[in-house]
Formats: sequence, C-alpha cells, structure tokens
Amino acid sequence: MYPSSTTLRRSAYGFSTALPGTPSPGPASRAPVPAAMMSSLRAREHPVRPGPLSMLAAAPGRSRAGRGGRWARMGRIPPPSAHRRVPVMPGCTHATARRPLRGRRRSTTAKARTVTEQQHTTESTGYDFRAIEAAWPSFWAEQKVYEPLDDGSRERRYVLDMFPYPSGDLHMGHAEAFAMGDVVARYWRQRGYDVLHPIGWDSFGLPAENAAIKRDAHPAEWTYANIETQKASFQRYAISADWTREIHTSDPEYYRWTQWLFLQFHAKGLAYRKNSPVNWCPKDQTVLANEQVVNGACERCGTPVTKKALNQWYFKITDYADRLLDDMAALEGHWPERVLAMQRNWIGRSEGAHVRFAIEGAGEDGADRQVTVFTTRPDTLHGATFFVVAADAELAGEIVAPEHAEELAAYREQVKALSDIERQATDRQKTGVFLGRHAVNPLTGEKLPVWAADYVLADYGTGAIMAVPAHDQRDLDFARTFDLPVRAVLDTGEEDPAVTGIATTGEGTLINSGELDGLEKAQAIERAIGIVEAAGTGNRQVNFRLRDWLLSRQRFWGAPIPIVHCPACGEVPVPEEQLPVRLPDDLRGEQLAPKGRSPLATAEDWVNVECPACGGPALRDTDTMDTFVDSSWYYLRFASPDDENAAFDLEQTRKWLPVDQYVGGVEHAILHLLYSRFFTKVLFDLGLVDFTEPFKALLNQGQVLNGGKAMSKSLGNGVDLGEQLDEFGVDAVRLTMVFASPPEDDVDWADVSPQGSQKFLARAWRLAQDVTSAPGADPASGDQGVRRAAHRAVDDAGQLLDAGKFNVVVAKTMELVNVVRKAIDSGCGPADPAVREAVEAVAVVLSLVAPYTAEDMWHTLGHAGSVVVAGWPEVDPALLVDDTVTAVVQIKGKVRDRLEVPADIAEDALRELALASETIRRQLGDAEIRKVIVRAPKLVNIVA
Repeated sequence: MYPSSTTLRRSAYGFSTALPGTPSPGPASRAPVPAAMMSSLRAREHPVRPGPLSMLAAAPGRSRAGRGGRWARMGRIPPPSAHRRVPVMPGCTHATARRPLRGRRRSTTAKARTVTEQQHTTESTGYDFRAIEAAWPSFWAEQKVYEPLDDGSRERRYVLDMFPYPSGDLHMGHAEAFAMGDVVARYWRQRGYDVLHPIGWDSFGLPAENAAIKRDAHPAEWTYANIETQKASFQRYAISADWTREIHTSDPEYYRWTQWLFLQFHAKGLAYRKNSPVNWCPKDQTVLANEQVVNGACERCGTPVTKKALNQWYFKITDYADRLLDDMAALEGHWPERVLAMQRNWIGRSEGAHVRFAIEGAGEDGADRQVTVFTTRPDTLHGATFFVVAADAELAGEIVAPEHAEELAAYREQVKALSDIERQATDRQKTGVFLGRHAVNPLTGEKLPVWAADYVLADYGTGAIMAVPAHDQRDLDFARTFDLPVRAVLDTGEEDPAVTGIATTGEGTLINSGELDGLEKAQAIERAIGIVEAAGTGNRQVNFRLRDWLLSRQRFWGAPIPIVHCPACGEVPVPEEQLPVRLPDDLRGEQLAPKGRSPLATAEDWVNVECPACGGPALRDTDTMDTFVDSSWYYLRFASPDDENAAFDLEQTRKWLPVDQYVGGVEHAILHLLYSRFFTKVLFDLGLVDFTEPFKALLNQGQVLNGGKAMSKSLGNGVDLGEQLDEFGVDAVRLTMVFASPPEDDVDWADVSPQGSQKFLARAWRLAQDVTSAPGADPASGDQGVRRAAHRAVDDAGQLLDAGKFNVVVAKTMELVNVVRKAIDSGCGPADPAVREAVEAVAVVLSLVAPYTAEDMWHTLGHAGSVVVAGWPEVDPALLVDDTVTAVVQIKGKVRDRLEVPADIAEDALRELALASETIRRQLGDAEIRKVIVRAPKLVNIVA
C-alpha cells in the first residue's frame, strides 16, 4: 500500500484538500493476479522481443470464434467488455464514484439524438464504448503495463509531455497534446523499448492565489482539488503514464530541491539582486507580469500601470548566451526550425563595437562624462546627428542639465504608463525631451544634441544610442518629429531619406564618411573599429538581446527564496539542513490580497528568524520564485521522484536522461525551453549531470480551433471535452485528434468528425469478433493478398511513426481494415489464418491511438496479456515485394493499354506481350513499327 497524495498534503499543509467523493490519487493496492493473466506478468519479467506479425502467443482455449453471442457454445470466458460493467474510477465505490470530464447538461433533444445514434451503433455492430472503457483500466493497473522495467534488459527511452497547470478540468487542448505524446510512448513500448512516460503538475502559480482570495481559502485547497479532477480525467483518457512517479511542484518535498538548486546558483554567482523597474499597479499595490498588463492597464482592476523600481532577484542567464546559441547546432533536425529561430532571435547575438562619447559638462565639477553605446554599424558614425538616452535610465537623470530636470521628470511619469512593446512600436508617434547636453562624436569631433526618448530601452545595450536617422527608421521618425538633421552616409541607390522619410538600410557604399568613403559595408565596419580602437575611444564587442532572468515574484503561492537578510551579515543562504523553507499554512483569503508588499511579508512569525550565520535577528526574503524555475528542472526529478537525499539521483539520470522526446506547444518555444536549457548547462558545470541539452527531440502540437478561431468563452465557440467523451467515447476523440492533421498543425473541431471515428472503431472492433481461426494457425498458409496488405500496412506505419506522420498511420490502418472486411465478407473468409494475422496487426497499431478498443480486440482474439506490450509485428520483406505490376503500353507516347505482368518479367517477354495485345494490334492497324522501347517491368513505348 502507498500513502495517498491527499494524506501527504494533509501532513504538509495541515488540512485535507480532497473533495467529497474524490478518489484518492495514490496507487491502488495490488489485487491478486488471476491465473489467466500470469502469462503477461511473466512476459514482463522476461521481456518479449517483437515477434512475427501473427503474434500467436495466446493461451490455449482462448480463441474467439465467430461473432458475439457464442461464448456459451464455445465454452470460453468472454473478455471483460462482454460483461458491460458500469464504469467505476479506481479507488471508488459505486456510491462515491465521480466520473471525470462529465459534460455539461445538454438539452433533452440533444440527449435523445445522441442516445439514438449510440443505440444504432451498438445494435448494428455490438460496439459499446462505455462498457469497453469500464473493462480495462483495472487490468492495465494490475499488469503495471505503463511502469518501466528499469532493469537494464531493454534500451531505455524517455517520453515527456510538458506537464499541465491544474487550473480546472482538462480541455480540448489537453486532449490533443497528450494524445500525441502518448502515440510516441505506446509506439516505443511496442518496439521493445523500456519506456519512461511520467506525469506531474506545475502546481504553483498566480491563478491559485487569486482563487484563494476569491474563495477565502488557502491556495493549496484549490490547487490539489483541481489536480484530483485532472488526474481522474487523464486516467479516463487512458494516457499511458507511470503514475508511481507523479510529482507536484507545490509539494514541500519538491520545492525543497528547487530551493536547494537556487542556493547552488547563488554560490556560483549566478543568482543576484539588483534594482530594476517593474510593472506596478498603484491601486492593487502589486507587481504585475508583462502578460498581466492589458492595453497599459492592470488586468485585475483596470487601473493604468506605472513603473516602479524594486530590488529583485535575477539569474545570470546572459553568462550562458553564447553556449545557448552555439549548442542549438546539435538540435537542428531534431527540434522544429521555427523554435530554434525564435530562440536565436530572443538571444539576439549582435557583433559590433562599443564606442565612447564624451557628454560635455555632465561629469563631476563640470567635467565631461564618458558614455558608451553599442552599435552594429560603427561604419555609420559619420551619419550620427543626435544622441539618445532611455528616458527611464538612471543615466538620463544623472546627465540632464539642471534647467531641464523638471521637464525630464514630467516626461518620465508619462513613460511609466507605457509597456516596452508600446514603446518600441514602429507606428507610434515619437516623443522625447532635450537634456541640455551635447555628446562629442569620437570619429568626427562633431557635437550632437542629447535627448531622452521612450523608444530606447534602459536595459538594452547601455541604455543609450547614437542616432543615425538616414539609416534607421525609428531614428528618422524621431528626427522628423523634432526637426533634427538627417545625413546619408550609405549609398544604396535609393532616394535621400531626408526627402522620402524612408530610411535606407542594408548594403551599400560609404559616402560623406571621410576615409571610409568608397568602402563596402564589411570593409567599412572593420576600418571603423580599427580607428576607434587606435584612438582609445572604442573596441570590438558582441552584444545580446537576451536579458538576465528576473525570478522574483511578490506572490505567496510559489517557492520561497531561501535567503535570510541579516543587518550584520548581509545575504545569508538558508542552511541545506533547514530546507525546505515552507510556506505558512495559516494565510488564506484576503490575507493574500496585494497590499503593496508580498503577502509573505505580513506573516511576521514566519519572516522574523535568527541569522543562520551569527544568530542575531534577521528577516527571511519575502519574494517567491518565478514558476518557470520549478519547470526548468522537473524532467530530472522524474528519474528518481522519491529521492529524499538529492534533487535527482546521478545514476538514474545517466540511465534515463536526456529526454528522448519532449512534446508540447510552440507557445513555450522561448521561456520554458530556454530556461530549461540554461538550467541543464549550469547543472553540467556543477557536475550534477553529464549532458548539456535536456531534450534530444521536440514535437510541437498545434492548437484546437473551432470555426477557424481559438476557442474562448468570449467568442462562445468553446467545445466541452467532457461532452465529447460522453457522446463519442475516449477512443473516438483520441483518434479524431490524431487523424485530423499532422501533429504540428492546428485541428479545427468544426471540420472533423468524432462520430465518423466512432463508426470506424466499431468497424475495426467487429473484425476481431468475426475471426474464427484459432491462435497458433500458421498465417503462411493463408491468403497471400491479405498478408501482403497487412505487412505493407505495418511497414508503412513504422516508417510514418518514425517520421511523425501520425495522421497517415491512421489512414493506413483504415485501408487495412477495409481490405480485411472485404476478405471476410467476400474473399477468403473469417477462418483464414491471414485474416487473424491482419486483425492482430490492426489491434496493435490501433493501440497507439485507441487503447480501449485495441485492448478489447486483443483479448477477443484470445490473448491473455495486454496489447500495450504485445510487441510490434515483424514484417516479412518478401511480402513487401509486388508479385505483379501494371505495365503501361504506349503508342507514340500515348497510353493505349495496361497489362498485369510479373514483377521480374524480362524485357523481351514484356515486348512480346505488348505486341500481342489485341488492343495494341487494333490501334496499330497496318502501321509500320519503327521502334519499341522497353523499360521492364512498367513501360513499353511503341513508335510507329
């Protein structure tokens, strides 16, 4: 027996979070295994290698002969689905069972229509998805088919889906994303790999805090109740996850190690604090993330957002910028190119120069002050006509002339209300104020007026730029607004920007640039860098768009930062033996509401502590960590989720990591994936892992749309996943998701047919009911046409799965079902061993997308073990070769006849057949044959 996660959380937070009637998420006790299932258990103890396509390993007497209703005649035990059991979630009684993903109440008419359609399906085929879904979950749990063996007997593979946030029940996006990852995990199991496919929850975050304030509750109550709901829904959806490795980032047992990792970064000098501007809501008195600022206002209350300087914690990710960029070369061909491009752009490596300008009279006692700017185009120094400092940069306040200080202060208040995106918008009117200073161009000696403007950002480069309006559109727009000079120094063959208002960029020949005149761009850049380096006014420099990772959050529901602030000792790390620094369990409801400081700051008993270094009075840090910190290392924890002595066991990570296949949305292309890569590189440098990239391969799934638009409450186009599962069944929804398009493309639910998927599944399921040959019959004696179709389908499916074309695999399976149906009804018949071989192949391939139906088919065919670990069918290469092909016969290049000929026919024999054809002889008539061109076995061209 395992303690339930509810029990563990009661211990951690001091109360139960289970809702009435909610099943315990802990692993169920293992019931004695029936003798009929022992063969499958023995198979897991002694791993089964992929067998022949027929896969005739069933126990004697388990053959299913004919269609439904023959159980008594045959003296056989029917599969569990035949009993039509009522669905009961694991760990529930009939009295307390709660079905996950129950659809919303529908109209009587809709219900009647659905019932009528389902009754028609059941009556015509006997396929009852509700009974089938009820039959197999307990069997899978007893067989432990989703738990890796982890004994070294097989090659290991690690499949991971980006773990969900527990904001409520599962939605259509979850249905698509997790169906795709499950295809990979199930396929690799069938291929004989030992597969790790874990699941957990990214369970810290602001939504839980907001829900707690609204409900007068603790965030844990809302969080873990949602986890229970989602877990039950995932289990209904038959995700092949190893539930024994389940983790939640909000468990103290997990965030203990998040805090430990922070301390390792801190010791390495990668975690530090500095003052920085943040989005600030003056009404709610709280910091807002960029995504919480909507049209310049707080998403909570609508108050205009301003900027406020706060002391914040950062990770020094910029120290790894080069490695993050360069190491992407190893990911090419394994990650989507658009994701790599997005990361490259985000990192933004730029080569250029630092150039130092003297700001006249801006230093101490009226001396000049040296200010450095970064430029990728030092060759255009002669074209600089003014100098710009970010309005909110400290530098602006330091260099402004006294008589202009009041004007700058007023302007800064205006800038506080703008987001960075708004400030950089190209179509926005440029604004700024003159600072009453001039900067000296180090190349020409020209004095340039110094301005403060909002289109320059304080945290990019040095927060100051030399403005070259002829060749930068934003500079040109500013110059035209304030009537500043425009000087072209690059001849691109286009009209003068001072006249057209359109900056000329790119390649060209230098003009109006002294000794740089006549040089092309690359030559001019090198010459300009050489000049400033020789003069001591500049140097070659590489700059990055990437900024250090701001990880401080003035929130409650996150991992507390394990630092104590002591008046005598300064920043003191919490000793490792005192981790985790637990969140207080007595704050709830309005106590969590923003009041100008972190909610943790109000918990005085929690904040006030002894300094770990000197024993004097000290204060805990009251910030919590960005939830991206939690998700930047969770993939490592899955390798040893119960380890109490380390964040992750080094030997286990060597066995399983890095992740072989990561699956998730492209919306995480930058932050989550970039931060995970950064974490892995730091851990490598610390000697904690022996790899530098966390995810070998990445698969992005598309969105689920409705009517061409993203589903949303405001548009009224949402589709309830629970209703879809209730109406069509889990397998039909999963099949529809996979069949609709390639994984990376969007799925428009208005254009697909889960009802059609349900009908196909019923058609496939009926094949297993019709097979009458006994397990063990030699398929070699069966119909060769059916065998060829089955072996080709399996071979194609394997290649398509390896290429990520899951939708085409479904199409190939549909084609095979049609072939077998025809063979049963009007061909070799249900007793032919080739039919059994083909239907078993259908069951195995179908198990990747429709696990309930496939399992039911597998047992109907007489197998005791699970189809999940049946093994991928072996393909006979001889059956992939066509015995006959269609040869085209042309006269003067026009097709006149087609002949079925042996695939190995000789050219002379093909020539004779073509000339002997009655059709060809009639077409030729008395015409003289001048030449016959033969390309055996497919073409004969007669020139007459």
